[in-house]
This record gives sequence, structure tokens and C-alpha cells, in this order.
Amino acid sequence: MVLVAYMENFTKYYPQWVSIHQGEIVNKADLVDVVAGAGDLSKAAAGRTLDALLSAISGALSGGGTVTITGFGTFSVSNRAARMGRNPQTGEAIHIAASKSPKFKAGKALKDAVN
Repeated sequence: MVLVAYMENFTKYYPQWVSIHQGEIVNKADLVDVVAGAGDLSKAAAGRTLDALLSAISGALSGGGTVTITGFGTFSVSNRAARMGRNPQTGEAIHIAASKSPKFKAGKALKDAVN
């Protein structure tokens, strides 16, 4: 609950952290810096927080669930059916096994922030 409210109001209360990396590629270390500054935490605590968040999302998805962060988006699992494909080098028909793939659908607030 607290995380959802935090994510929804992040840009409202901490606009200076949102524009720091605007137009740049952001990695995990950059996110840790942002969380540490916005949450008034040490970088180690922010790193553990980010790891816990990613672990919670991964755990929910590996169990077949979905994770919805209001205003940000929804993480879910997409089932891909088995199908026939072709080896591009030989042209031979091959069987591609069924698989599961993570999927993300952006929420309205995220879409509005990007546009």
C-alpha cells in the first residue's frame, strides 16, 4: 500500500529526481541513487529496497500472478503456444516449445509522463 502511494505521488513530491536522467539510459545504480535521495536513505538501504521490490515482482510472476502498481503499470505472464518454425540457415522445419514470457503494460500516468 505504501509503495503504491509512493509511486503514484513520486513525480508530485520529488520532481527534481524525475528530470535528472531525462533522455538518458538509466541503470540500477542510477535508480538506487534516486531512491536514496528521495527517501532520505543510505545507498545500501536504497539498494536493498530496490532488490526487495524486484524480488517481489519476480516472485509473483514466477508463481503465475500479476503485479499492478497503480499509475505505473501491470506486470504479468504471457503464455506462448508451441509452434513450428524454420531454421534460417538450413530452412529445416523445427518445433519451438511452449514458453512463458514476462509482459508489462504501462499505466495511464506513465503513458502521460512519456507523452
